[in-house]
Amino acid sequence: MSLEVTLHDLRLDSVRAAYEFGNLTPRQLILALREKAAALNPEYHLFIHLLTPNELEPYLAALEGRDIKDLPLYGIPFAIKDNIDLAGIPTTAACVAYAYTPEHSATIVEQLLALGAIPMGKTNLDQFATGLNGSRSPFGACPNSVLKEYPSGGSSSGSSLAVALGVSSFSLGTDTAGSGRVPAALNNLVGMKASKGLISTAGVVPACRTLDCVTTFTATAREASQLLSLTARLDARDEYSRSNPLWNDASAFGVPRPFRFGVPRAEDLEFFGCTQGPQLFSDAVDHLTALGGQAVTLDLSPFLEAARLLYEGPWVAERYSVAGELLESNPDAVLPVIKAVLAKAPAVSGVETFRAQYRLQALKAICDKAMEDLDFVVTPSIPRPVTNAELQAEPVLRNSDLGYYTNFVNLLDYAAIAVPSAFMNNGLPWGVTLFGRVFTDQYLLSVADALQRHTGLQLIGPLKTQLNKPATVARNDMTRVVVCGAHLDGLALNWQLKQRGARLVETTHSSPDYQLYALAGGPPFRPGMVRVDQSGVAIEVEVWELPSRELGSFLTGIPAPLGLGKLQLADGRWECGFICEAYGLEGAKKISHLGGWRAYLQADK
Repeated sequence: MSLEVTLHDLRLDSVRAAYEFGNLTPRQLILALREKAAALNPEYHLFIHLLTPNELEPYLAALEGRDIKDLPLYGIPFAIKDNIDLAGIPTTAACVAYAYTPEHSATIVEQLLALGAIPMGKTNLDQFATGLNGSRSPFGACPNSVLKEYPSGGSSSGSSLAVALGVSSFSLGTDTAGSGRVPAALNNLVGMKASKGLISTAGVVPACRTLDCVTTFTATAREASQLLSLTARLDARDEYSRSNPLWNDASAFGVPRPFRFGVPRAEDLEFFGCTQGPQLFSDAVDHLTALGGQAVTLDLSPFLEAARLLYEGPWVAERYSVAGELLESNPDAVLPVIKAVLAKAPAVSGVETFRAQYRLQALKAICDKAMEDLDFVVTPSIPRPVTNAELQAEPVLRNSDLGYYTNFVNLLDYAAIAVPSAFMNNGLPWGVTLFGRVFTDQYLLSVADALQRHTGLQLIGPLKTQLNKPATVARNDMTRVVVCGAHLDGLALNWQLKQRGARLVETTHSSPDYQLYALAGGPPFRPGMVRVDQSGVAIEVEVWELPSRELGSFLTGIPAPLGLGKLQLADGRWECGFICEAYGLEGAKKISHLGGWRAYLQADK
């Protein structure tokens, strides 16, 4: 695989395959990409600091003699938003007067370096990560990678361009109000805004520390899944770091089963005059339905009310806690538009802050309830693209427009993935965002992957390729349990499921490989289901879904001889379900011919 070919396909697996093939070295690729980035930078302003060959040398030398099998990201080029520390390189947050040179890299950067990745440089951003458009930087505005009369989106502007223009396999951004999702939507990328705390923010210049997330930009959802599985680690350096539940590990990425997804009411959808937006969003809903989804209308108004708190409420004071001291001592060092955003922050009172927190908590309770029976919610990523001219004319209003569907996600503690779903008539990328409960990141990435495969859209740049289907079934924060007896809907022990927040998914049958028995003892009277080699029948069962965190307490409450194991359904699936140990059949009555427990109860009356 030649250097020329690899330069057109920087996906993680493609670069790794090129190295393994033996005709390409990290040094050759990285230096060629640096040359390409240097040529693009005067036009796109994507890098604030592009590493020099001398600065790259220690990272390249560190790979020499290393076995590629030992480093999952061996020689993979990546870019770093310039509010994330890289040791020895100035961190500016797009403000020269604020700049400092860190001795240590951010935790996420240290992780990636240890995995073998190579940093290309520090990317441009809206100053202090305050903006969603990519034009608020003294280092130059970042134009869109496809149509230059539009912005790149921000605040992670340079990070999105580094991937979209083909000089990095992936990049790091940050997201407080949509900065990792809006640029993805505008540049045909997957923007992963993982659950708060999954990726460490130690070594990141805060925007709103209680809300900030480090994000990734990739060509595909599969790559975002790979990166998340490598970097979601508890970090003692970050007080806001959180452990990743095992239901959200790498093995959770797969093919989604039939799902229920929320679609905002028509009155909550806003496209700000974009004539194509409504149809593009309807098409995306149709794609998800074709993948096995059931669309459920969702009242988005409490989510949108939460969004308004971010800039109309006291969280602007949290932003001021970072830039405020500089703004007071050297106001000319801060861009006028940033000063305007932060102007009201000093007047925010403690009383206002707590009142806003109380209201946010009330809204979160409403929103969480609305999402209980849904696997995720889909929205447009942006209402409509705005032009550079519109941003210049009305910088605050048009920037606000871009965040209509993004501002509430971190406030409400949800995971979100921006994924391309279409191109507009003028060629500009357009996409949707999938958001869901905290710690369902790998599941959302699974749906995003399925959507990418279903639409078959061209990836970034000239790349047109077939995406491989995952070999496993996707998982989220819910566990499926097959019941065949007293836990059936409306029967004696069903309350044990409903008490734990379970919902009925389907009524079906087992594969024809089981015998059913009425066990001795009771009440409650219970059946035992046993898999047999011969003379088996299909037994009527129900599939319930309950929160994974509740499975342990449910399991420990099951008395012998019953337990939970793997049970095969009529369509061949294997699910967690009730099984019976052989010794429990002593004194039991075979009832298989009736086909199920309900039929037995009716016949026994």
